[in-house]
Amino acid sequence: MSDAAADTGADLFKRVSVDRVSQVIVDQIKLLVREGKLSNGDRLPSERDLCQRFGVSRVTVREALRVLEASGLIEIRVGARGGAFVSSPTRERLGQGLADLITLSSLTPAHITEARSVIEIGILPFVVERATGDDIASLRRMIEEGQEALDRNAYTMNISAAFHVGVSVCAHNPAIETLVQSFHGPMLLSLRQAQLVAPAMGRRGTDEHAALVDAIEARDTEAAIAVMTTHLDRTAGLVRDMPPAAP
Repeated sequence: MSDAAADTGADLFKRVSVDRVSQVIVDQIKLLVREGKLSNGDRLPSERDLCQRFGVSRVTVREALRVLEASGLIEIRVGARGGAFVSSPTRERLGQGLADLITLSSLTPAHITEARSVIEIGILPFVVERATGDDIASLRRMIEEGQEALDRNAYTMNISAAFHVGVSVCAHNPAIETLVQSFHGPMLLSLRQAQLVAPAMGRRGTDEHAALVDAIEARDTEAAIAVMTTHLDRTAGLVRDMPPAAP
């Protein structure tokens, strides 16, 4: 693990003297990460050192570090070997942030489902082309688990949402997987509201999941798109007039 302060010297950070200086510090550190001058695992200089380099108070530096930590861009560790370390935001954190945004905004389940249609139908050509035998087997196991949960009257929308994320994995594109995973929370919100209108939607949805996997295994993009379109259109119909999603 490298120490950014030791490796790069005092020229890495620029003094700031404008309003909302803590945000300027946040933006500087984000830029350094994007440019590769700070990498995952690098330790930032101490608070005292950062105060000197930026020309600001310790309160301002701490505020900037809190913002970066909340964004998942740094990790604060305590102890003799502690400090602020550069980290990468997890998909779970991205998903929670997006879910919070939707929960606190005026976006409705219908908006969410329309966005899902664009994303989940759009990725299917890649899924059909790239899905491996192991991918297909994994999706089949998820369907079996869903069917078993239905038989026990224990099916939840978490199972459905997890299947859709599993489909995205089959595209073998980290950007696609991250995008769909980040939408996991909002997806759950819309599915749960749809289930309030149609409590039995899990069984029909599971059957459609199975039909989708059949199409993927057959390398039939048109069939896969048709199944997914029907699947999402049904959900869209259930949530069309619903108000903004609640947590």
